[in-house]
Amino acid sequence: MSQMNTIIHDTKAITLITLVAGLALGVVHAVTEGPIAFQEAKAKQEAYQAVFENAASFEQVFEGTDADLEAALDNAGLRLQDVNEVMTALDDAGNTIGYAMTVTTKEGYGGDIQFAMGVQADGTLNGISILSISETAGLGMRADTDEFKGQLVGKNAEKLVYTKSGATADNEIDALSGATITTNAMTNGINAGLAAFRYEMEKGGEA
Repeated sequence: MSQMNTIIHDTKAITLITLVAGLALGVVHAVTEGPIAFQEAKAKQEAYQAVFENAASFEQVFEGTDADLEAALDNAGLRLQDVNEVMTALDDAGNTIGYAMTVTTKEGYGGDIQFAMGVQADGTLNGISILSISETAGLGMRADTDEFKGQLVGKNAEKLVYTKSGATADNEIDALSGATITTNAMTNGINAGLAAFRYEMEKGGEA
């Protein structure tokens, strides 16, 4: 076989292998896409229920992008925070008792941190439930502990700040020791959620 024929043969073989591999990857993606999406939706629903235990159901306000809300977050200095979804929390009679939402903060030490949070109609924070986090073990990962998350329950303030000297005011939370970047990310993310809550209420969503 001449060198030219060898090159042509090898090129055809490589092309065939590439096509088969691409087809296989496409099939795997198609097979796994549905179950993955289902599990993600299930995890989010469970997180909403965790941060709003007395809600009988949730009704979507929006998912994706709300340009006006993004502008409000930018104006509040929260450009690195995304409110990905807002849900109305409803009681058994269908009355609005607050909002649950998914927030992503891009300021984490190990990358994006995504969590669900619930806010009652009077502005009281029900707490948060972490959906995705990749912070440093033993440091930033402590944002997903009951000790850190528990201090958020019952807070009622337009904006939270963190302190290293021990929280004494309702708008203060205790920083994670040795994890200032993670603490700052979580605080800003929660403040973005609180801003989204006020935005929805101002639109006429009062309970």
